[in-house]
Amino acid sequence: MADLVKFEVPAKLNEKQLSLLEKVKKNGKIKIGVNEVTKAVERGKAKIVFIAQDVSPPEIVMHLPLICNEKRIPFSYLPTKKELGEKAGIEVGTASIAIMDEGEAKKELKEITENLTKLNKGE
Repeated sequence: MADLVKFEVPAKLNEKQLSLLEKVKKNGKIKIGVNEVTKAVERGKAKIVFIAQDVSPPEIVMHLPLICNEKRIPFSYLPTKKELGEKAGIEVGTASIAIMDEGEAKKELKEITENLTKLNKGE
């Protein structure tokens, strides 16, 4: 079985991503869970996708980076499902989250997207 290719997200960027999720939860719109995120990406509605690194088996989320790249939607990894769920305002962990509407966090989303683009290019 092919391993899920992950890039290392710097701790500072991780903090910014989690902060963005908290802000969007209050006044934006998110989709939670692999099925909902997959639909949002396939429809081209997601602005950014976050994937938990501790998903087991990894095949559950393996398709997300591929379809994100295909649709030119930025994606990133966060350490745990638990952390992703907490920041989304749910009591259980989740494998993935898509931001549909960033609400008042336009500046933060733009900054994170730019940082991820640089990271993907190896800058």
